Amino acid sequence: MKQLKSKVSITLDEEVINEIKKLAEIDDRSFSQYVNLILKEYLNKNNKSGTTQR
Repeated sequence: MKQLKSKVSITLDEEVINEIKKLAEIDDRSFSQYVNLILKEYLNKNNKSGTTQR
């Protein structure tokens, strides 16, 4: 079963957008897929359960 996804709106610095676009293209992914990948990797690295801590 495919995981559910939600649309969100965020504001990013232009230089961040451009760098992510370059990396996504190299990895043959969409911008959205690449941002999702980066965030998942960050969460997994910083919290073994994959959820944020408060």
